[in-house]
Amino acid sequence: FFFSIFTSLASSTMKVSLAAVSTLACLSGTSAFAPATQPVCNHHSLRLEMTHSRRNVLSQIAVWTAIGTTTASSPSLALETYLTEPTEEFKENERKAMEFRRQQLEIKQKFTTVLTRLNSAECKTEQDIVDALKELRALVVSTGGLPGGLKKEDLIKQVRSKKAKGFWPTNAEIAYQSLLSEIGFQQSPNTEKDLGNPL
Repeated sequence: FFFSIFTSLASSTMKVSLAAVSTLACLSGTSAFAPATQPVCNHHSLRLEMTHSRRNVLSQIAVWTAIGTTTASSPSLALETYLTEPTEEFKENERKAMEFRRQQLEIKQKFTTVLTRLNSAECKTEQDIVDALKELRALVVSTGGLPGGLKKEDLIKQVRSKKAKGFWPTNAEIAYQSLLSEIGFQQSPNTEKDLGNPL
């Protein structure tokens, strides 16, 4: 009796096991052929790609660092032109420029002296005014115009300052207009400086 019960239970258990195995096989087969619901992220490939990009960046930094180090260690490559000694021609041109500036300052000082005398209390007669204006005209002729640092407008302003004081005779006005004509002639681009304008 017990043996028949045991045999029946064993048969039932085997059937259940076979059914379970069959079910699992079906499920595994279904999952094997079923399409994936979400994309699979390949972490290994992503890590390789990031590593490759990082190596490219580091290699570029190393190259530019090497270039900067070479330039810094060899400043003569960039400043070679500025480190050379000035040529004799350059020195001569500098000497001439300094000499020209010195002469211009001296000439300007002569103009300033005459203009100061013209506007002073000592220049009170007609002859004093005319003499000062003629002296200014002579300086314009000898200089070939006005010196550097003295504009025509500044000179006219100082002469008119004297004129505004009231005493301005006819001969003074004639001498003043002659001065202005001489300045215009000397500063004209068509003027032959070598010939000049005779007094």
